[in-house]
Amino acid sequence: MTALPGETPGTGGTDTPQDAVSPPDEAGAQEPTADADPASDGAGAAEVVDPASTEAAEPDAGAEAEAASTEGATEAKAPSAGTEAASTDAASPAPELSEAQAELAAQRELRERIEQRKAAKAAPIAAGAGLSGTAADLLAAVRAVESGEKTGSAFFASPAPAQAPRRTAPAAAQPPRTPAPQAAPAPQSASPEALDAVRAVLVEGGAPEALARPAVGALGEQAGELLRTDPWQLLAVPGVRPEQADGFARALLGADCGPDDGRRTAALVGWVLERAALQGHTALDAEAVRAALAERAVSDPDAAVLEAVEEGVALLFQEGGDEEPEETEAGAEETDEGGLAPDADAPGEPVRILLGLDRYALAEESLADGLARLVNTCEKAADWAEAAAAAPSPSAAELIRTTAAAGLVAHSGGEAARAEPAALIAAARGLGLRAFGAAHSEDGRRRLSAATGDPDTAVTLAGLLSGAQGPGRDEDGALALDLLVVLDAPQLDVEGAAVLVEALADGARLVLSGDPGVLGSAGAGRVFADVLAARTCPQVVSRTPDPGPIGELVSGIGIGELNQVDAPGKEVVIVPVRDAGEAVHRTVQLVADSVPRAFSIPADETQVITVGHGGAAGTRVLNEALKQRLNPGPGRFGGFDPGDRVVHVPAPGRAVPGVVRSADAEGLHLDCGGVPVVVPQERVESSVRHGWALSAHQAAGMRWPAAVVVLPGDAAQGLSRPWVYTAFGRGERHLSVVHGVDQALPHAVAQVPAQERTTRLRPLLEALPTPDAAS
Repeated sequence: MTALPGETPGTGGTDTPQDAVSPPDEAGAQEPTADADPASDGAGAAEVVDPASTEAAEPDAGAEAEAASTEGATEAKAPSAGTEAASTDAASPAPELSEAQAELAAQRELRERIEQRKAAKAAPIAAGAGLSGTAADLLAAVRAVESGEKTGSAFFASPAPAQAPRRTAPAAAQPPRTPAPQAAPAPQSASPEALDAVRAVLVEGGAPEALARPAVGALGEQAGELLRTDPWQLLAVPGVRPEQADGFARALLGADCGPDDGRRTAALVGWVLERAALQGHTALDAEAVRAALAERAVSDPDAAVLEAVEEGVALLFQEGGDEEPEETEAGAEETDEGGLAPDADAPGEPVRILLGLDRYALAEESLADGLARLVNTCEKAADWAEAAAAAPSPSAAELIRTTAAAGLVAHSGGEAARAEPAALIAAARGLGLRAFGAAHSEDGRRRLSAATGDPDTAVTLAGLLSGAQGPGRDEDGALALDLLVVLDAPQLDVEGAAVLVEALADGARLVLSGDPGVLGSAGAGRVFADVLAARTCPQVVSRTPDPGPIGELVSGIGIGELNQVDAPGKEVVIVPVRDAGEAVHRTVQLVADSVPRAFSIPADETQVITVGHGGAAGTRVLNEALKQRLNPGPGRFGGFDPGDRVVHVPAPGRAVPGVVRSADAEGLHLDCGGVPVVVPQERVESSVRHGWALSAHQAAGMRWPAAVVVLPGDAAQGLSRPWVYTAFGRGERHLSVVHGVDQALPHAVAQVPAQERTTRLRPLLEALPTPDAAS
C-alpha cells in the first residue's frame, strides 16, 4: 500500500506513549503532556524523584498545554551502579574545553546580567515600598487594572529606544580553529561540606539523599541552610513536584507551615513559570498563574501573585491597551485621586497582564534590541545584482537581492529550499565576504557543506558559538563574519538566539532560514515564528517544492491535507497494526529486514520515530527491542555495548546521535557524526540513551535515508499537524508508517495545529524603532 488511507484499521493501545506515564528521564528533551498522577500521592517527601537523570524538557506539539495546570510525572530511582570501567585505577585526564561547555558558558554570561539585576533589589521589600520606576508603575498598574479602578492605558510609558550601535565588524578575521576531541561537561563541583549539610536536611525531611548534589547545583553552597529555613526551595530542583515539597516542609516545620505560607506561594509561582517554560512559554497570563495557585490550595491567589512580584520571583508585564493616555484639547483634564487622568469612554484594546521569569524577559529584550541593531546598522546600498543573476533558481536570486539590502532577512521553505541559503553563502563568498551557514545538527552541517561545495562554510550553531567551528572571534569578542545564515531557525530558543545575536558585530547580516511547519524549539520561546509575525524585516518565501512522493505527502500535510500519493518505487509504505505489541514487532521487522532488502538501506541508516518516550511503543520499549535484534549484548558499560546507537545530550535541548565505541576510566567513548566525544562516567546515566528510536523533537533538524514512524493506538493524543509534518519529513528516500491510530491521523493533520506559545518577543519587535526595515 502506497497511500495513506484514513480508514486504516487499528484499535489497540494500552498506554499513552508520552511521558504522561513515565518520569522525564530520557536523554534529549522530554515531550511533556497533561501529566498523569505520580507513582504515589506525593504526600511524603521521600517520594521526590532523583533528578540526576532529568533532562531539559521539549514541548510536545500535540499537547503543549499551559504548564500552569500540569505536573511532571516522576518516580524515585536510585543512582546507577555506573560503568564497568569505574573499577579501574587510571586517572582521567583534565578535559579540554568542549563545545558544550563553551556553549553553556556563553549562556551563563548572559545570565550573570540577570543576577546583577537581582542583586539590586536583594533587600527585603515590604508591600511594594521598595520598588521604584517601571517596577512600581507595573505594580500599581496590575492592582488598579485587576480591581477595575483603571484600565491599563493610563499607566504605561512608551518602550525604550533601541540600543545605540556599539561596534563595527573588522576587516580581518582570526584563522579558523581546529576542533579537538570533545569531552562532555561534568556537573559543577560542590564542596563536601555543602553536600553533607544538604544531606542532613534532606534526611531530616524524609527526602532522598540523592537530591543533595542537584540541590547544591540549583541553590548554591548555602543550599542546606536555605532548605532548612525555606523548605519549598526544593522545588528549584528539577523533577520535584509541589506535593513532594509540601511533605518535605511539613517534616521540617511541623505546624508552622500551611498552604498560604508566603515561602510556599512564592516558590509555587516560580515553579508554575518554570513548568510553562518547559512547554515553550516565556511568560504566562496572570490569570493562568492564579488558577494554578488556587488548584494548590492557595486561598488568595491574587495576593500571592503580587507578593511574588514584590519579592522578585516573577516580573510583571502588560500587553495591549494604549501606550499613553490621550490628552484633552485643553491639556488640563481633571485627574482622579491617584493623580492620573481617567480613561476615555471609548473602550480600547483589552489589557493582558503577563508574568514571566527574569531570565527569559532579559533574553527577549536583549534579542529584540540586537535584531533592531542589525536591521539599522548594515550597509543598504550593496550591489549584488551580478551574483543574483547567476543564482541557480529564481528563489535563490530573490534571497540574494533581499539580503544585499537588509541586515536581517527571514527565509522560509522546505527541505529543497535549503539550496537557496547555500547559493546565498556561495554568492557572498564570491563577493569577498566572510559568509557562513550554521545548522542545528551535525547532519544539517554535512548537508549544507555538500550544497555549498565548501566544508569551511558550514558549522553547527553550537560549534560556532563555542569557537570549535567557524571563523572564531575578533578583538572585540564578536564573531568574525559578515554574513551568517542560520538554518533550522525554528529550533532556536530565545536564550540561544539572544547569545547568538549578541555575538554579531554591527554591520553584519543575519538570515534566519527554516521551515515554519516543523515542531518548535525544545527551549522556551518561538523566535522564528515571532520574527515572521512581527514583520520587522524582509521575508523571502521559497517557491521550490520538495520533490518525490515524500515531498508531495509532506507538502500536503503542511496545509492540513493528508493526501494519497503515487509511490511506484514504494517510497511511502503504510503498515497497519492492531496494537502496540504488533507495532513494536513490525517496526523491528522493517528496520532489520524489509527496508535493507527492498532499498539497500542498512539498519544503521534507518531512523525510528515515535510520539514519546513512555508507553508500550515509546522510545524505551522500541530501543530495547531494536538492541536485542541489531546489537545484542550485556550492556557492560552502564547499559551500553560497543556498536550501540545512542543519543547524547551535551546541553539541555540538544540531542546528538552517536555510536558507542568503547569505555574506560575516562568514561563512555562515542562517535557523534565523526566527532569523538567522551562522556564521563557520572554523566552517562543522565545524558546518554539508546538512539535507534527517537522522539520527533529529537529528530528535528536531521534526516536519514529511511524513516519508520510508529503510531500505535495510544499515540492519538500526542499527534498534531507539526508533529506529523516533522516526523514524516525525516526520510530522504523511504518512509514507512506503522499505523494504528485510525482516523486520529487525518484528524490531527486537518484540525490540530501547533499549540500557541505565550511569548513577548513579537510585541517587543513591533515596538522597537526600525525605520529602515521593510514592511
